[in-house]
Amino acid sequence: MSVHAADGPARVEVVLVKAGRMKIRYPAELLGDDGTRVSVRAPWAGSGVRDFGFVRFEPGDVFTEHYWRDRWYSVKEVRTSDGALKGHYCDITRPAELTGGRLVVEDLDLDLWVSADGTDVRRLDEDEFAASGLLTTDPEAAAAAVAALDELDARAREDGIGTLLT
Repeated sequence: MSVHAADGPARVEVVLVKAGRMKIRYPAELLGDDGTRVSVRAPWAGSGVRDFGFVRFEPGDVFTEHYWRDRWYSVKEVRTSDGALKGHYCDITRPAELTGGRLVVEDLDLDLWVSADGTDVRRLDEDEFAASGLLTTDPEAAAAAVAALDELDARAREDGIGTLLT
C-alpha cells in the first residue's frame, strides 16, 4: 500500500540504534506499511563516499528500505542516481518499531551484501558481532540474529533477495 498525505508523500524519521546508542537518523519517504512490513525511500544518508571495496555508497544513491515488525532483518535496495541497481544491503536487526513518525531499528552488527546480479553474496561484520558480547548478554537475540543471517544468505543463493520484496 502506498501512503501519501494530501500535501505530498508521508515522511518518517529512520533511527538506527547500535549498542543502545543512536548510530544514525535520517528522513525518508514512507512508501507503504501493511502492518508487518514498512517500506521507505531515502537518499544515501552517510557523509561522503563509503567504499567497501566491493561496492561504493555515495551521494546520489537511493535506498529503498524494507523493515519488518516480525523479522530480525531489513533489506535495502541500493540504486545509483540514474536508477541502476547496485545490489541489496541487508542489516540484521531486532524487529522494527514504527511509532509517531519514527521508524526505530536496532542494528545487531551482522550484515549481508548481495550484488545486483546475485553472484556476489557476502556475509559481513561477523567479527563485530562476536565482539559485541550479544552471545553472552542476550543469547536468544544472538541466536535469532544468526538464524536471520543464515536465512538471508540461503535466500540470496537460491531464489534471490528480491523474492522478499514482492
